[in-house]
Amino acid sequence: MDKLNIFPNVPIEPSGIISEKFLSLGISTFVEACRHAHGIPYGYNSDRDDIMILFKEKMGTCTTKHAVIAALAEELNIGVNKNIGIYAMTEEIVTGTKPILEKYNLPYIPIVHCFLEYDNYRVDLTEGNQNGKNISIEQFLYTVKVTPNISGKDEYQLYRKVLTENVLKRDELRGIKTATILHAREEGLLVLKANVEK
Repeated sequence: MDKLNIFPNVPIEPSGIISEKFLSLGISTFVEACRHAHGIPYGYNSDRDDIMILFKEKMGTCTTKHAVIAALAEELNIGVNKNIGIYAMTEEIVTGTKPILEKYNLPYIPIVHCFLEYDNYRVDLTEGNQNGKNISIEQFLYTVKVTPNISGKDEYQLYRKVLTENVLKRDELRGIKTATILHAREEGLLVLKANVEK
């Protein structure tokens, strides 16, 4: 992933609820807003579909941190977009994954992670946070640009669609049922959450 200083450091103008919120916090440029979002502790929000939840709960995940900054970029007409990537979760990336892989006889668990994209750059505002991962996610099985505040329901439907149409067609996953991946995913998400709370 790239450093957030590759973003254009444009002034924040009051052009919507997100820009107005950052200005009220004394944050006046886009890069400052990115640094602020990155510095907010990593934590699972009570309502990921609330665009303001990052400010209300003073914590956030890749979903809510990138939603806020992508929404700010939209308000300021900057070409920074939120992307959803599906990566191959292994023991190397998330401690505690190995028993799940053995249980379901999988090479990895396809898991969603969000990041920001600008031109050919990718920035992860949770990198370096206590986010449950041992290393930065650099390789993805699939990526797609999404609206800043894509709902949890829509994200899950997109995940299911990509699983069926793309990921499960990979050689190493041929013959594996969607239900197997979904069960492994649920257990993988619990491991991620437990790692964050340690």
